[in-house]
Amino acid sequence: MPNHLSPAGARETFTRFTTASADYLGKPGVFIVAVIAIVLWAASGPVLGFSDTWQLIINTGTTLVTFLMVFIIQNTQNRDSAAIHLKLDTLMREHGVQDPVLYDAENRGEDELEAMNEQITPPTDPTTTNRPQPSAGEEVQ
Repeated sequence: MPNHLSPAGARETFTRFTTASADYLGKPGVFIVAVIAIVLWAASGPVLGFSDTWQLIINTGTTLVTFLMVFIIQNTQNRDSAAIHLKLDTLMREHGVQDPVLYDAENRGEDELEAMNEQITPPTDPTTTNRPQPSAGEEVQ
């Protein structure tokens, strides 16, 4: 078990914290609490005379929450992305995909990915896109 003071231990602790935070903060109840807090803040405006302090409260609160959430969201997305790539690479190996370029696609630029997509995507016939197929006995118009 890694020591919490070591880099690996700190990373593991941060990962557990961000996972728990993302799980908790993504629940509908937390959203409702946030909406209630904003409604209470807005309702306190007339009482506090819509002062600079009143505005500073919401500005500071939302800035701090946003700043911290960026790191939580980025950490969870990085792990999700790594897990998806691992699973896709495993599926490609199991299905015998030999093209090494595909195994490294996530490290390519956007233009290169578009070019790769055009190479593997069959051209579409504009006359047949999204047209309903006639049922038996129905005349094609």
